[in-house]
Amino acid sequence: MKNTVNIKNKRARFEYEILDTYTAGIVLAGSEIKSIRQGKASIAESFCEFNDKGELFVINMTIQEYDHATHFNHQPKSERKLLLNKQELRKWHKQVKTSGLTIIPLRVFINDRGLAKMQVALAKGKKLYDKRESIKDRDSKRQLDRIKKAYN
Repeated sequence: MKNTVNIKNKRARFEYEILDTYTAGIVLAGSEIKSIRQGKASIAESFCEFNDKGELFVINMTIQEYDHATHFNHQPKSERKLLLNKQELRKWHKQVKTSGLTIIPLRVFINDRGLAKMQVALAKGKKLYDKRESIKDRDSKRQLDRIKKAYN
């Protein structure tokens, strides 16, 4: 069974400088995983936070309600727990506390075994001049590709 679910946070690489990434499992209900398999999820405004027990949760992740579920359907915007190793959690928790870094989701996908996974990144927010530089690099690359295409 070929699964093509690949939900991306497109603005993440523009807004943040990515320092480190991990792939984490997500704790989901039955109707949530069915909606994700249909591609009805969004991580555009989402971010990750630690609770007082040191567990990592994704906040503002939107998973639309499953059409064929009963009245026991899930909430579209609720906190969902991310599953990482304790050492990874401790390392990132310390860096977030001391350095003021942010943990953001980059993409949600279904792995080979059919489980929903989320790629999360430890990131530092870009300044305005860094964003301008990213736009300039992207435009120059696009123009260079046009010239190459016209030449061939």
